[in-house]
Amino acid sequence: MSTKDTVALIAGGVLVISLFGTAKGTHATRTAAVSTAASPLANTGGTRPGLAPVASGDDRAAARKLISRLRVKGRGPATGYARTRYGGNWADTAPGVPYAGNGCRTRDDLLARDGQDVRYRTGSRCVVVAMRLADPYTGRAIAWRKSDADEVQVDHVVPLAYAWRMAAARWPMSKRLNFANDPLNLLPVDGAANEQKDASGPASWLPPRRRIRCAYVTRFAQVAVKYDVPVTPADKRTMLAQCR
Repeated sequence: MSTKDTVALIAGGVLVISLFGTAKGTHATRTAAVSTAASPLANTGGTRPGLAPVASGDDRAAARKLISRLRVKGRGPATGYARTRYGGNWADTAPGVPYAGNGCRTRDDLLARDGQDVRYRTGSRCVVVAMRLADPYTGRAIAWRKSDADEVQVDHVVPLAYAWRMAAARWPMSKRLNFANDPLNLLPVDGAANEQKDASGPASWLPPRRRIRCAYVTRFAQVAVKYDVPVTPADKRTMLAQCR
């Protein structure tokens, strides 16, 4: 392969090699070194891939300390909530988060961040059409294609409807747009697990994979602290219990 045909990229902190013309209708991207999921405590910006378990005693103590900072309040009404209150789906126009303004939809940015063997539509540097995903919520290895798009969904760790009832109804649109497109709040996951979660807080839903639950509630707390979203007393108790 000539130098002209090989383009080195840095994507999500992982060196990848782009191989053009390797498959009809796509160009393939393979990782030069397999990317590994990051612990939430080492990924405060949300730009590193995946969600690794919080394993050590010191890290679990740090997670509990973070969760302890969360404000609590009762869940408010859903009056006025609609997805459009957070702007267009996967908008590239959020004013203050990573990846915004790069010309790609947020969903594609996240698939590229967390996927391996990512393939793009011909002529596009954005539209992901196939990849492999190690799902943090279930532990499944998913071979995903755009023709079965819902098999992988991008989860809002702190759900949009949850945030609306707790705080976001009073936010300006710019803050809601950031919240909906912030990679810290977004994880590509098994679609069925995401649909089961719906708009639940941690007291009502936790990932089926038990060893990831402390990491999940830590990420939930990171987002809630960043955007000053209170949680319910039951959610806070449940979150603390996952990181004992």
